[in-house]
Amino acid sequence: MHHRLRPLLAGLAAGAMLALSPATPASAAGTDYAALGDSYSSGVGTNNYDSASGSCKRGPRAYPQLWANGHAVASFRFVACSGATTREVLSGQLGALDSGTDLVTISVGGNDAGFADVITNCRLQSDADCATAVSNAKSYMNNTLPGRLDETYRAIRSRAPGARVVVLGYPRLFELGSCGFGSIGEYKRQLLNGGSDTMSAVISARAGVAGFTYVDVRGRFAGHGVCGATPWINGTTLPVTESYHPNSSGHSSGYLPALNSVTG
Repeated sequence: MHHRLRPLLAGLAAGAMLALSPATPASAAGTDYAALGDSYSSGVGTNNYDSASGSCKRGPRAYPQLWANGHAVASFRFVACSGATTREVLSGQLGALDSGTDLVTISVGGNDAGFADVITNCRLQSDADCATAVSNAKSYMNNTLPGRLDETYRAIRSRAPGARVVVLGYPRLFELGSCGFGSIGEYKRQLLNGGSDTMSAVISARAGVAGFTYVDVRGRFAGHGVCGATPWINGTTLPVTESYHPNSSGHSSGYLPALNSVTG
């Protein structure tokens, strides 16, 4: 009887000690998550924003907020801002990072290349003007943007040395084929999609050099661009700032699953 009780009592004692032991930091504290970047991260296009975020237009339907809602987070610092360039990430967003940051997400580069102006040009001007605008943007992407991204990525690593950094790319904006009256012509849509592809290649390469995880979202958005049957990207709309940005479905069905594919 006593011999049989000893193992049982020992097991109960060990269980009690485990119950009293503090949980591991990861299970107890959750993830310290910081979301940096531009309008594609802040949620512009979802038409639902936190008024406290002002012109940054951060919203509850943006993929960073959706990710935070679905995971155990100890802290969530959502500082992505509409219109942000790499310079503005450096000057205004890195305060969200520290040595305890576990996860950083970022989308940036489109505003550096002036891609919104390129789209406007292609919408309003001739095919030749559109081709020139896209060519100039590609030249910037290939020759100037890499250095800007390198500087930004180095600063992120310096501020958050232990974090996993996930760099999310941009989708192709358009589907090809027939589209509604007043839409951008197919040739121009091809040009603009080519600009998106160049941007993706540059960002992917620089993220790789930095040791960051790059997430290509183009495959997930395939079939859901502007002119698609079920678009996840707004076409020309009002207010105009919503145009050519992912809508709520683009964040919940495009960007969020893409991020989950590398974070779990």
